[in-house]
Amino acid sequence: MSTTTSSTAALPFQPSSMSPAQLAAVSFLARYSGATHALYRTQLGRWFTWCETNGLDPLIGIQRAHVELYIRELAEAGLMDSSVNTMMHAVRGYFRCAHIDGTITADPAVYARLPKVHRDESRTQGLDRLELIRFLQVAQTISVHHGALAYLLGINALRASEAAAVRIEDYADVLRGHRVLRLVGKGNKPATMPLTVPVLRVLEACRGERTTGPLILRPLSGKPIDRRDVYRMVQRIARTARIPRHISPHSLRHAAITNALDAGVPLRDAQILARHADPRTTEHYDRARGNLDRHGVHFLTAYVAGV
Repeated sequence: MSTTTSSTAALPFQPSSMSPAQLAAVSFLARYSGATHALYRTQLGRWFTWCETNGLDPLIGIQRAHVELYIRELAEAGLMDSSVNTMMHAVRGYFRCAHIDGTITADPAVYARLPKVHRDESRTQGLDRLELIRFLQVAQTISVHHGALAYLLGINALRASEAAAVRIEDYADVLRGHRVLRLVGKGNKPATMPLTVPVLRVLEACRGERTTGPLILRPLSGKPIDRRDVYRMVQRIARTARIPRHISPHSLRHAAITNALDAGVPLRDAQILARHADPRTTEHYDRARGNLDRHGVHFLTAYVAGV
């Protein structure tokens, strides 16, 4: 018999009447905040709803077969393989934490089969070297705020939310001879990045006489920008630069990583620039992997032959 109700499927729960499944969900979600918390909350809500519809407790008594049936239903609902994998992030983490906490004796999702996603390259529409140069140049002609945003996205590979959150105080420090930008990135991970002279120049132009507070402001109102403003400002720059396709803030982050790799930056250093936890994620941005002229077999043959 189902232990959930329509209110539990939506989350959150009333602490005074939590079932083990609800308590495990709240415990798991407490590890996250912001957009990640909202995403995982939605994913768990879908799992709870599916369990309620099928007369199952969302935690107690769940077997691997139940999890795989749920995965199959996600696929039959029309989700792409990559979306199915994404939808399972919270469900798998939920069971893993419940197992670690001792609420369940085994993790039913650990061996559940997910669709294989073969993705050799990032599908984001990025910018090549000349387009990135034009984007950066045009941004500065619109306003100093557009210029600062363009450089933070296109050179330092910041995410939209990270760029919007930059404060003047965040780049006041000098570390080992470098002016550095200190930020809190995805997953609340702190990061320190060097600022090159061209980037520092546009940030200082944007700062003007101000000494504290948000760096990038809305040009007309003077209020701090948010993520939506970042999207609008990027699209305005792209239109002005006459780039003939949709460009998003992530396109600029993509451009920073791909152009760094094209310039010969080693994968490890590009991974540090991108702040990717897994180097395989950075590899997706490497457009030159299919270049047979640079294939390692040439270098190995020359090395072995002593040429």
